Order: sequence, then C-alpha cells, then structure tokens
Amino acid sequence: MKRSKRLLVLLGVLAVACAATLVVWRMEEEKEQIKVSGEVVLEIPADQVIALSWDYEDTSLAFHKDETWLYDSDEAFPVSEEAVEELLDQFSAFSAAFTIEEAEDLGQYGLADPLCTIEISTEEENYEILLGDYSAMDSQRYVSIGDGNVYLAASDPLDAYDVTLEDMIQHDDTPYFETVSAIRFTGAADYEIFYEEGNAAAWREEDVYFTEQNGEDQPLDAALVEDYLLSITGLDLTDYVTYNATEEEIAACGLDDPELTVAVDYSYEDEAGETVTDTLTLSLSRDPEELAAQTEDGEEEEEITAYARVGDSQILYQISGSDYETLMAASYDDLRHREILPGDYENVTGLTVTLEGETYAITSEGDGDDRTFFYGEEELDMTDLQSALEALTADSFTDASPAGKEEIRLTVTFDLEDHPQTEIVLYRQDGSTCLAEVDGEPVALVDRSAAVDLIEAIHAIVLT
Repeated sequence: MKRSKRLLVLLGVLAVACAATLVVWRMEEEKEQIKVSGEVVLEIPADQVIALSWDYEDTSLAFHKDETWLYDSDEAFPVSEEAVEELLDQFSAFSAAFTIEEAEDLGQYGLADPLCTIEISTEEENYEILLGDYSAMDSQRYVSIGDGNVYLAASDPLDAYDVTLEDMIQHDDTPYFETVSAIRFTGAADYEIFYEEGNAAAWREEDVYFTEQNGEDQPLDAALVEDYLLSITGLDLTDYVTYNATEEEIAACGLDDPELTVAVDYSYEDEAGETVTDTLTLSLSRDPEELAAQTEDGEEEEEITAYARVGDSQILYQISGSDYETLMAASYDDLRHREILPGDYENVTGLTVTLEGETYAITSEGDGDDRTFFYGEEELDMTDLQSALEALTADSFTDASPAGKEEIRLTVTFDLEDHPQTEIVLYRQDGSTCLAEVDGEPVALVDRSAAVDLIEAIHAIVLT
C-alpha cells in the first residue's frame, strides 16, 4: 500500500509539473506571437493632436496648436510643421514587438525614472508615454503608454525625440530654380542678367543668359550662371544667429546695408499644373568689424564670418566662408565666357592668320562633322590648331590698351548668320602673359604659353 501511495503522489506531482509547463509554454507561445506580429498598441491621429511636449536629458520642449504649431515659451519662434509631424508620426500607429502584461516592477525596464517623458494631448484625451532602457538582448526600447503594460517598441521613438529647439525651426527655403527670367545684383555687383532664347548676341547654342554692357547685349557663360544659381539652392541655412531679429541684430550682422543682394525671378509648375512666378531675394554680408579691418590693412583674413538673410525673414543665418566667397563672385567678369574665341570651333569655316609679317589663309569645304580644312590645296589635320584655339582662355579680364609687340593676328570666319567673323590679336604683355584684343577691344590677359602653342600650331601648318 505504501508503495502504491508513493506512486500516486509521484504521479500527482508529475501531473502538476506538466500542467505548469503547459501553462508556461502557452504563455511563451502567446508572447512569441505578439513579438512576431508587431501588434499596434497605440494610435493617436496626428491631425487631432493639439499639444506636444517632452523631456529628455537637458531638453524640455512644449508646443501647442492654434491653426499652426507654436512654441510655448516663445510664439515668435518659427516652428517647422514637418518636424512636429515627424514626432507625432511615431505614435500614429505605434507597434509593439513584445508585450509584458501588467508589469509591476517598472524599475527593471528603466521606466520608474524614464529617459524620456512624452505628453500628447487631443481634445478628448491626454497621453503620457515613457521611454525606458534599451534592451540589449532584443535591441529594442522599453515603452510605457499608461495601460499597465510594458512594450518593446518595434521602432525606437527616441531616435525622433533626440532633438533640440534648433531642430524644430522652420528654416527659410532656397528653391531649385526651374526657369529663371532675371537675376538682379545690387551692392558689390550692380547689374542685371536676363534669360532670352534666340538673342542675336548669342555666339553659341547654349547662350541664353545675357547682360547689357556699354549699351550692347553680351552673352554670359550659361554653365557659370547655372552653377551660381545652384550655389543659392544648395546654401546651408541651418546655423541661425537669431530667429526674431531686431534692428540692432540686423545691423550687427551687416545686413542693414548688405554687401550684396541677389534677386532671382523664377517660375515653376505647381501640383495643379499651373505656372507660378516668384522672386527669391538673398542678402549677404561679412561681419562689419571684420570687413572694416580688412579694408583698413588691405590684407585678407584667414577666417571669414559671414551672414545671410532670405527676403525680409526674421531669421539671420551665419554661413561658411566658402559659401560667402562663392556667392560674392557675382560680377560680370565672374560669369562671362572665359574663352577668347567667342564661338564654338564646330562653326569655324576658315582663318586668316598674320604672323611675323606674313599672312596665311586656311579655308574649308563642307559643313559640320564633314567639314574639311585646307591650306592652299593641302588637306589639313586641324587637331592641334583646334586645341590651341580652344585653350586660349582669360586668366583675368582687362580694358587696358596693349603696349607690347603684336604676336599674332587671326581673322576667324564662322558659319553663323549674326556673327560671320571675329578678329583676335594677341600682344606680348610680359614674359608670362599676353593681352588679347577681340574686334578692336582689349578683353583679357592670357597665359603666354597658350599663345606660344597657338603660334606653333600655325607654324606646323604653314611651314611644312
């Protein structure tokens, strides 16, 4: 009997153990299903939120909505609606990778003294969300949403809430310019650029930007103009000095009387397919004391402190020295063609060259890619001469009259209706430079080595 009783007892213990194991297994199975499913445990529609605040480390920020989002501590602060939406999106459909139901000891999850406390309010309800420790085993954040459970977040909200006030500002925008009709400079540069296709002043197909100089339209280098516009689009406007500038602060940055103001008239197509026209105005200045010191001693400072302002915005930005220098390079000479040959070589039909008192004529037959050049009856390989002509570029521009000896004179004919020919004369300036004169007007100083290469290319044709 004793042995039978012992067996019955052992069977009873085994049954209890099996039952307990089954319960634990079922609980673990249920948890695993939650973990895999990514169940949504909190939904707060972003468009219903009227207040948002959070505390994380040394940052404590609060915002409320009154048609637009406002910063509680200073309603003059320009709040980025996009930045607020990104924060609210964390809880518009918050998913749990794992759930610990009715957790009692919040301390073991870092939720008794949370890293971050987030409060979100709608007209109907207030939510307090606590962010705790990071689970090293699961690589996920412990979160409490106030329902008694602890969740491992499928996506860590702290990644979004690890921001400061500077990250919440609505910065001024410098757009991508789809179509530009005009660019106006005032200050250090004082002239206007206009866009026009089919202008008779164009030498090249890509000549669409022009400015008036001495009463005549002059083409600008389209690539340089567009690079300048891209430098405005890509300007880093994030390091703000103040977001609600006073007259004194504007003057302290030199922006009460900017060194340079750029106004760009542009148009774009909106989402409805309608053409919208607008103007972007950008003001630039260097620190007034820094600029005055440079003017007095004439020496360039190694460090440049510069500022920018978009339109009449109350936000003033500090910009990098390199951005400042790029944008200040806006003169006619900065944006004009640097090639001495005003047209594309592919449109050249012939050259008359005067060199060392002798004149030589190079002619052609055909057109375009089928054009063949001749010196007398000899067919020419123009590779070296083409390279020399295209390499003849301005080191600097000048209107000084030539004083040195004439090195070479070329009359170049073109297959262009509005520009059938041009005359280029190179004068020796010194041992390293020549002065280039185009159609009787001094234009630029060029590297003398380029002039020598051109002369040698001519010699290779006419002296063989």
